[in-house]
Amino acid sequence: MFFIDKKTMIITKHKPRRHAARRTSTGFCRHFYLEREPPYERALQQGPAGQRRPCRTLYGDSDLDRNDPFFGGFPSADSIAEPKVAIYHLTTMTACCLNADSKWHLDAEVLRRILLALDYVRRSQRPGGYFDLVNCNFFSGPDTAFCTKRLLPVYVYLRRIAEGAQAADAAEKDVCAQLLPLYEAIVKDAAEALTHCGFHTPNHRWAIASVLMMCHRLLGGEAYKKAADAILLEGSDCNADGEYAERSAGNYNRINNDAMIMLAVATGDDAYYEPVVRNLTMMLTYIEPDDSIFTNNSTRQDRGRKIYPKDYYFEYLYMGDVLQKPEFLDAANEIMAAVDRHGLKAMDCLIQFMLQPRLAALEHAGSGFPADYHKFYKGSEIVRCRRKGYSYTIINHSAGFLYFQNGDFTVSMHIGASFCEHRSFIPETLASTGENAYALHQTMTGWYYLPFEEKPETSDWWKMDHTKRAQLHGPDMIFDVEVTEAENGIDVHIVNTGIDRAPLRVELAFDAGCRVETEHFAADGAEGGGIVAKSGTLTASRGRYAIEAGPCFGAHGFTAGKFGSMKRTEGCYTVYLTDYSCFEHTISLRAKPSLHD
Repeated sequence: MFFIDKKTMIITKHKPRRHAARRTSTGFCRHFYLEREPPYERALQQGPAGQRRPCRTLYGDSDLDRNDPFFGGFPSADSIAEPKVAIYHLTTMTACCLNADSKWHLDAEVLRRILLALDYVRRSQRPGGYFDLVNCNFFSGPDTAFCTKRLLPVYVYLRRIAEGAQAADAAEKDVCAQLLPLYEAIVKDAAEALTHCGFHTPNHRWAIASVLMMCHRLLGGEAYKKAADAILLEGSDCNADGEYAERSAGNYNRINNDAMIMLAVATGDDAYYEPVVRNLTMMLTYIEPDDSIFTNNSTRQDRGRKIYPKDYYFEYLYMGDVLQKPEFLDAANEIMAAVDRHGLKAMDCLIQFMLQPRLAALEHAGSGFPADYHKFYKGSEIVRCRRKGYSYTIINHSAGFLYFQNGDFTVSMHIGASFCEHRSFIPETLASTGENAYALHQTMTGWYYLPFEEKPETSDWWKMDHTKRAQLHGPDMIFDVEVTEAENGIDVHIVNTGIDRAPLRVELAFDAGCRVETEHFAADGAEGGGIVAKSGTLTASRGRYAIEAGPCFGAHGFTAGKFGSMKRTEGCYTVYLTDYSCFEHTISLRAKPSLHD
């Protein structure tokens, strides 16, 4: 008999536990893959031969057309398949197939799909062991590492069964006998490829090195360790604040943590846990009031995206257990609660609980993220402040230098300034000026080229060495911005000096779908829209939350800026406050309840 948790729709053979005073770190996710779609049995029904249709089951949209080159894979909506996606599906399927508590335990159809997926993955593996990221990277070491990283836990579990270290009945051993040599062949060839591969980005190094070290531990082979050691000589790029080089809180920080944990396990050296602890501690202060992660400081594709921390769940759980850090276990429980609150797909970490049953049994009473803090991360040059229902962030070296969030409603501030090659205020310095007060500064240098002192070698402007020209400097445009915490928000004091008569604009980019009002107008804040607010105090509302801004000012309508200026922030409605240099204004931002909730 199967039971379904009505809140999470997780299918299990056991009644879901209800937690009141006591919560579990693994909770309702610990055994099973999340299923929010029609029942498994219904989804097994296939369309006509050769027809691809969503197969909304454990194994997704599996390609069953034997004449298709992607047969056994998992094509996307645009009919593109790649090995990494298939590997993610097949490893989850394998865990469910071998878990006695799973609805799909030893299911014949699931096993068939696993074998088809393994065959597709093997066909997709390049001679020499590489995998491709088919939309950009070929014979890709990093993507080979990411694929192998996903395969390794299942491979280890299969080896445990084969070696008798993991209890299994005859049927499970039979499945293991079918799968283990297939997994092993893929892993071994991939490991060989990684001994002489390259990489593009900082996180790629740790993915490659960690997989190589784990393969060295599992398979032997000094070449694996030698190649890993060559990468590890570069040292961790996690700074004292806990921030990795790419500042990718929504994605690659977690990828780096996973790699460091694998290195610690593979080598037995707990020093690899140190950057993980720093990052996870920092990440506790990157959680917004709506449970999402602050991502606007990222240099990667997660920048500005709404991402919840569910993929950090197992890191917090594991490190909380290993190091006995209750604040990490609190975070694990709160992530689980957030998954429930926001209706998110459960974390796909079943195989980790199968490998580490102590974690499946772990109980922890606490739950929550820090909700009242003020952090100035000097190495990362970012300020993060949370006051229960609202937060604000100050960032150096970024045109989007200020973010203010009330609940799930956000506004960002940008100062547009067209001066010589400059198009935006981008602070050069960030310094504390007192308790919860910060100063940002930029001097935009005005300059013009002067003629060469000697005849140039060419008359072609684009081939001239303009570094040999003298320059005429000045006057400059200078910005000094001070952000000071106030009751229920912040005050932003902007002083502009230097060159006068330049049209400048302060841009307040509110999340689209809001209602924007002053005593003089009311407008629907549709995505891509904008308005100049000439006077008064403005209130933008969406759902339960509102942000009050002002006083407003509007001396001109030059909002587009000079050629090369930033476009309106995607997904936002922009309110412009405009004036001419030189000027001095204080703009207050306050968290308020919605006017329309």
